[in-house]
Amino acid sequence: MADPVTPIIRTSAKAVVVHDGHVLLQHATWEGQDCYFLPGGGQHPGEPLDAAVRREVHEETGLTVTVEQLLWLREYIGANHDHADTEAGTHRIEAIFLCTPEGDPDCLGGHAEDHLQTGLEWAELEKVPGLNLLPHALRQPIADLATTRPAPSYLGDVA
Repeated sequence: MADPVTPIIRTSAKAVVVHDGHVLLQHATWEGQDCYFLPGGGQHPGEPLDAAVRREVHEETGLTVTVEQLLWLREYIGANHDHADTEAGTHRIEAIFLCTPEGDPDCLGGHAEDHLQTGLEWAELEKVPGLNLLPHALRQPIADLATTRPAPSYLGDVA
């Protein structure tokens, strides 16, 4: 019998960078599919989450952003989802922040792109539900930002 896997919790900060009715997305290839992710990544020990999201967005996109508010808190516990056999040791906690770009939003190009990243794209907020944005649970809430600013919310363990 295999020993049980002890998950390691990884905290990260993700950005919903909104400008002129559009959201900035990372285009990527993951498990053979074209998809999109929010820019952002892992928090360093001792680093506040808002600083982590600013750093990660700058590294991956080249943009400097202003952090406006916490939108959502998301967990992903791999053992509870489709890839439980390979992701049993995965437990991510993501703080997802609403951000706005400082300076020219079209001047894109990070110096430390995510290894899955194949490009960057400003997508219309209303079109986000039709995109293969991962996690899927974020598609409609992001699209809703075209008309509303939600109160911060705990999304739970969603894929």
